[in-house]
Amino acid sequence: MIFYKTEEEIELIRQSALILSKAHGEIALLIKEGVSTLELDKRAEEFIKDHKAVPSFKNYNGFPFSLCISVNSTVVHGMPSNYILNDGDVISVDCGVYFQGFHSDCAYTHAVGNVSDDITNLLEVTKTSLYHGIDKAIEGARLGDVSYAIQNYAESFGYGVVRELVGHGIGRNLHESPEVPNYGKRGQGLKLQSGLVLAIEPMINLGTRYVVQEEDGWTIRTRDKKPSAHFEHTVVIRKDKAEVLTTFDYIDKAKQQ
Repeated sequence: MIFYKTEEEIELIRQSALILSKAHGEIALLIKEGVSTLELDKRAEEFIKDHKAVPSFKNYNGFPFSLCISVNSTVVHGMPSNYILNDGDVISVDCGVYFQGFHSDCAYTHAVGNVSDDITNLLEVTKTSLYHGIDKAIEGARLGDVSYAIQNYAESFGYGVVRELVGHGIGRNLHESPEVPNYGKRGQGLKLQSGLVLAIEPMINLGTRYVVQEEDGWTIRTRDKKPSAHFEHTVVIRKDKAEVLTTFDYIDKAKQQ
């Protein structure tokens, strides 16, 4: 079942998304060589709870952390650990916030120190592909239009578009219908209507699209062990232009400090 949100519900998701976006900014301040990914998780949980909200991911289907932290060849669902960030690493931070009965979801992939041009380009293309998808997330379009826009842009650079993992509806539940693949055909799939809130999240690999799951049951890695990138926004379908409820502005400000 697909749940369309009222303006009052969208406002609550917007408030959730603001806390989430600010949490991402706090995490971005800490990302540098010598910091453990567990430290990032601890700060995120503190910040979210200080704002009278709850980390959406913690204890979700048994996941024990507030953040999914995916480093280098890990695509998504990586677990925070004692791993110390190194110069040249690429780290995806995925976080969700539950506030006043509603979830929001957002991810950003950071470069640690000096990374190769290949990594820089992968991050830029993945981030841009997210906005290509958002541009198509308008009333009257089809879900396949969003999916195609992401796939077409990313694959034009020779990157692999992960197919096993997808975006999703979001609201009172962290994951709602419909699924939002990052690949597809224009003009196909669900007809988009105003009030539908989606988490759109391209996961793009430097190499092939193929992934494997680690024995921990969570961590998803690229099969060829090449780096991957992941960006995500929570957006609401509107008549002429999607409204993006999460923002990377706080991350951008943190990076300027």
